[in-house]
This record gives sequence, structure tokens and C-alpha cells, in this order.
Amino acid sequence: MLAVFNKSVAKSPDALVQGPDTESVSVFKDGYLVNHFSSVHPASVVVNLSSAGFIAYSSGSHNPLLPRVFAVVDDIFCLLEGHIENVADLKQQYGLNKTANEAMVVIEAYRTLRDRGPYPADQIVRDIQGKFAFVLFDATASQSTFIASDADGSVPFFWGTDAEGHLVVSTDSKIVKQVCGKSFAPFPKGCFFTSTGSLQSYVHPINELKAVPRVDSSGEVCGLAFKVDEDSRKGKLGMPRVGSDANWSQHY
Repeated sequence: MLAVFNKSVAKSPDALVQGPDTESVSVFKDGYLVNHFSSVHPASVVVNLSSAGFIAYSSGSHNPLLPRVFAVVDDIFCLLEGHIENVADLKQQYGLNKTANEAMVVIEAYRTLRDRGPYPADQIVRDIQGKFAFVLFDATASQSTFIASDADGSVPFFWGTDAEGHLVVSTDSKIVKQVCGKSFAPFPKGCFFTSTGSLQSYVHPINELKAVPRVDSSGEVCGLAFKVDEDSRKGKLGMPRVGSDANWSQHY
């Protein structure tokens, strides 16, 4: 799966945005990345998010243990790869019918968060048990992105920024390396990312994350890795109740 978000709707973490990099390219120029993905995956589906970017996935071969599931509900788009083990419990918790797929469960969890549910974001994601990685875009007035990976990093998941600072997220490491150059990084397991550039661990919610350079066998810096800083501590966590029309992610 692949998602590209314009920097106007997804502010990448500062550490992920590199300086001038001759290895990175502009993903939106002449439809470069859409065309490339479609050529690599002929049976692909591309969901155009207008100026916000796009989501794409292949409907062809995939790991049957980690299937791809897509859903859109009330202009909220979600693409999930993997499976949710406690999906039946979450359907009951969110009042969904039995036919709802796992991406719809994530959308409903997000809506609970957006509309000021009783739990903070780390609790909402921690309640989702299984092997998964997902990208979500809320195309309503909030124009929010929400991205997460399971606590064990069971689904290979990568991200980076292109030559213009737009966010690229994919389960295909080759695509991210090709377009993002040295900003390429594995998406940190047990973490979630929101529109404002906030990356947090929901497994260790009181700890900060730090970016550590990754070095290849020749000693060259080849990207980044985000790790939990066990020596750091955040202040009190909470989500102000400011009404569902506001962008909830700005509080993270």
C-alpha cells in the first residue's frame, strides 16, 4: 500500500525532513509516483484525495495473513494492511454491524477520537490488537491524517519525505527509498502520527521519540530510525474538549 500526503495536510516530523538531497524526487510532478506505482502493480487502485494527495494499493498478490482492506465512511478514507484480532469486540464497542470490515473499525475509532471520546489517542490505538499498519485521511473540514503501526511492527511499513517535503508512506520499502532518498525510515512500531507532525508511542505514551541516524555497511548515513527515549518524560497527557469541528490533532 502507498499513501502520499501534501505537506499542507501532513506536517512531517522535523527530523524526517532532510536538507537538499539529490537522491529524492518530487512525487507529484507529472504524476511521477502514481504512474510508477501503477507500472509496478498493474492491478492497483488509486484513490485521488484532490490536492491533499492520494492513497493507492494493489488488488493483486498479497500476503493472505496480512490482507489489505479499504473503506470510506463520510469522507474519511482508511487503508489497512494486516488484521485486527479483537475486531468483534471493537465492533460491539463502537456499535458497528457484523459486516463492517477492519478499516471501518479504524474509521469509527478515529471518529470517536476526533469527536472527543473519553480516551486519549494512545488508548484508542492501544485498544486495537493485532498485526496491522494503517493510513487514514479525514477529508472533511479537519483535513487530518492519522497513521499507525502495531506494537510489534508486524507489517513492514516505511515513510519519508520527497524533494518538496511531502509525506510518503508505504509497505514497499523500495518505493520510499527511491523517492525519499536519505529521509527514508522504517515507521516506528507501536507509534501513531497525526497531521501536525506529531509522532508518539502509544506503547510508551509518557516517553518522547528521538531520531537516530542509520548507517549502512560502508559507514554512510542511509536514513533514520525513530526510537523511544527512555530517559525522557512528557508532561501530563490529555485531550482538551474543544468541539468536533476543530482539528483534534493540533493537541498532539
